[in-house]
Parts: sequence; structure tokens; C-alpha cells
Amino acid sequence: LARKINGIIINCDSVQIYKGMENISASPLPEGLDKIVPHKLFSILPLTEQISVSDYLELARTEYNTAINAGHPVVFVGGTGFYINAILKGMSPVPEISNENRDKARAIVQEYPDAAKKLLINADSKFDSFDPQRMARALEVFLETGRPLSEWQSLPRKGAIAPDALKIFINPHKDILISRIAKRIPIMIENGAMDEARTAIQAGWNLNRAIGASEAARFIRGEISKSEMMQNWIIRTNQYAKRQRTWFRHQFGADIEIGHIPTNTDLENVLQK
Repeated sequence: LARKINGIIINCDSVQIYKGMENISASPLPEGLDKIVPHKLFSILPLTEQISVSDYLELARTEYNTAINAGHPVVFVGGTGFYINAILKGMSPVPEISNENRDKARAIVQEYPDAAKKLLINADSKFDSFDPQRMARALEVFLETGRPLSEWQSLPRKGAIAPDALKIFINPHKDILISRIAKRIPIMIENGAMDEARTAIQAGWNLNRAIGASEAARFIRGEISKSEMMQNWIIRTNQYAKRQRTWFRHQFGADIEIGHIPTNTDLENVLQK
């Protein structure tokens, strides 16, 4: 699609933005693809650097404005709901979170997930997003401000980049995804995922940010066997895919939904929109 419209691709995935996690995150490796279509915000951050949604939004805004000013349409591609919502709707005026509270929230969610759930539900009876990343975000906001995230989210959003974007949801049958995941993970391991996990451990990177990283780390430390690592990795990836499908169905508001692996016919249909 980007090649057809002489556009550029901007990453919306919170793990693919990191350099050194290309296999674990299934990054498209822009070094080669840039010769076909420019790929932006892939593999740009060191593992030692933290990034907030507001940080990401400003990086994306810079790349977007550069592309548009040069006459190139933009195709946002991804993955991370926080990033996608920020691009489409802007952000609620949540104050900046200190590194201390961000680290504390992630540690609590990682080490005491049940206690974190209880705390978040006590702070906001409607809280029901128990994905670790979403829990950490809600908890860091509560620790920083003393107010639940939902209270901040009820305020008007500002700073959207592409509120009128054509939204495309590629949603193949779950059996296709399950099959592809089972085939892909052994290839990721073969291509260097274990070395990436070792590097992430040495950098002190939060392994829970990427499915596969914590499983690989447990294998490296001798806590589980290789077969257990692969089984857990596949299970968690399937669970994540299910959550993603649910989010895109209910939160994304797609203009076009493609219920299979896209074909040239689908591409032509999109180009006519």
C-alpha cells in the first residue's frame, strides 16, 4: 500500500521502536525495507532509554509532518493501542510521570500482580484492563497523581495527528494466526531471539514489555526447559493476539476490515477509498 501511494510507513508498536529487539518483536528490519518504502520509528531507541506515549506521539508527529510536507502520504502500522489512540484522538492531559513512579508501577505489576489489580479496582471500580502494560500505566498515573487514570481520560483529548485517517483492520481467521504463530516463534529463536534476550537482561530492560523476552530469560537462567519456553511463548502470543483482535473490534472503529491475509484485490479496494 505504501509503495503504491509513494508513502512512508511509521511504526506504532512500542517494542519495535527499540533497537536490539528485532526478532523478539517481529520487527520488519527497516535497513532492507527502506530501499522499497521508507520505514520510520523502527529500531531507533537503545534498550536503556524509556519512552512515554507522549514522547512517542511527538516523535511520530515529527515524522508525519516531514512526510506530508514532502508530499508523501503516511501509513501508520501497528500494534500498541496507546500509540494508535494517541495518533487518532490525541492524549488526555495526564501529567508527566516521574521515572521513579514509572519504575515502581512496573515492579509492582511484575512482582505482585494480584495486589496491583486490587489496588487499581479500589481506586476505580470500573477498571478492567488487566494486561500488564495497561495495569502499569494505570498504576503509575495513580501513584503520580492520586487520581485514577479514567478520571484523566474523561477530560478532553488534545494533539491528535491523524484524526481523519482511513482505518484498516486486518483480521484473518484465528486458526490462521494460531498456525502462523506456532511456525514463527521457532524461526525467531533460530534467528537470534535468545541473544536479544541476553542483551535486554544486561541492559536492565523490562522484559515484560515484550512477549518472549521473559520466557527466554527464564530459560537462560535455567528455570524452565527449552520446550517449556517455546510452549509458554506460543501460549502468551496467542493470548495477546486474542486481546488485540478484541481491542481492534471494539476500540479501533475500522473503516475497512479484511478478514483474511490481504490480496492484491484488497489493495485495489483500499486504493479506491
